[in-house]
Amino acid sequence: MLKLTNITKTFNPGTITEKKAIRGVDLEIDDGDFITVIGGNGAGKSTLLNIIAGVHFTDSGSIFLDDIELTGRPEFERAKYLGRVFQDPMMGTAASMSIEENLAMAMRRGKRRGLSWYVKAEEKEIYKKKLALLDLGLENRMNAKVGLLSGGQRQALTLLMSTLQKPKLLLLDEHTAALDPKTAKKVLELTEEFITRDNLTAFMVTHNMKDAIRYGNRLIMMMDGKVVYDVRGEEKKNLKVEDLLAKFSVAGQMSDKMVLS
Repeated sequence: MLKLTNITKTFNPGTITEKKAIRGVDLEIDDGDFITVIGGNGAGKSTLLNIIAGVHFTDSGSIFLDDIELTGRPEFERAKYLGRVFQDPMMGTAASMSIEENLAMAMRRGKRRGLSWYVKAEEKEIYKKKLALLDLGLENRMNAKVGLLSGGQRQALTLLMSTLQKPKLLLLDEHTAALDPKTAKKVLELTEEFITRDNLTAFMVTHNMKDAIRYGNRLIMMMDGKVVYDVRGEEKKNLKVEDLLAKFSVAGQMSDKMVLS
């Protein structure tokens, strides 16, 4: 379980560009939760995700993952507990390395490494089977440089890499926003498949209200750095886009990107 207590974050404090990004957020994420996070531009969605990941440190508050305190720990120390898929498909993989080398790097994350870099035959068989799950033919291109893949293929590979070690928490930061609709649908289906199969706990930021309703067991809405709506179970299943539009309209925080999603 992830527990955030009284999290605050202000960027550029005391200047004319001061921005109170997170305002006293309290949040508990239970094991097995698949949370979708919706909100307008500047609502604090990605900032909160980056605080969990260790990209930003909090001004106040605490972060616990089970009995492990993450507050103040740098990003690289948190990486062994967290999986992450970025909005930019280019960020989650090493372009100059092969597909199998990228997978081996993900499999070795958080473990002691020797001076040699060698992918064993039994490892290759594991990676081939894992790649076949993507249904993109990458299992037949394991020696290909990742830089030669399309954005959608790289994002699907990043998703696979981020779940290889079954992280305690999977962070998805608008990970289909840069993809075409057909590819985005494929990556979302894979996301749901991997989360369900391995019973992962996930935190998915999105601008797309349909996706926020369609996926996961719990939906959180953020506005002005606060969690203003938290719904799960049957109540979430019965949500409609019109319900979310009404809430955003009342707050005056609906963006064109969300309307067009």
